[in-house]
Amino acid sequence: MLKSYHPEFLTATILNWQHLLSDDFKHIIIDAMKWLVTQKRCTIYGFVIMPNHIHLLWKIEDGFDRANVQGALLSYTAHEFKKRINEDNAQLTNYQVNLVDRTFQFWQRDCMVKECWGEEFLKQKLDYIHHNPLQAHWNLASLSEDYYWSSASFYENGESPFDFITHYKE
Repeated sequence: MLKSYHPEFLTATILNWQHLLSDDFKHIIIDAMKWLVTQKRCTIYGFVIMPNHIHLLWKIEDGFDRANVQGALLSYTAHEFKKRINEDNAQLTNYQVNLVDRTFQFWQRDCMVKECWGEEFLKQKLDYIHHNPLQAHWNLASLSEDYYWSSASFYENGESPFDFITHYKE
């Protein structure tokens, strides 16, 4: 049976809210999102990559299962994170777990997913995503469109270094 999804708001968090996502790791996430879009597994309407979590506004494409698409994103990025920090065993121990199916874990289990049934809710989540870096406890930018690791500049200026973003009205 083919599945059909509404746009969704996804939050994925690094294990124990650790601040793993430096620019090198953010590039890994960008590459994964770009690959998912290129493979026509999802459409990405908005995103932000924070130091310890990501928010996506996306739609899983018809015929694909959310668990598989979400799993591809999280599994690929986790494997790449492990490769990147393999030389630094001290940092790697922060992600060591004692589970039957894995020795290391980078993403917390059970991402938060909320379906966006209407445009108002979708816009609310898009605003939340874009204003996340401006919150006082983060203070990562003065204007949302100035935070590089986000789709805010795409919506504010019509410009973005990320060519995989689709406007939510398209």
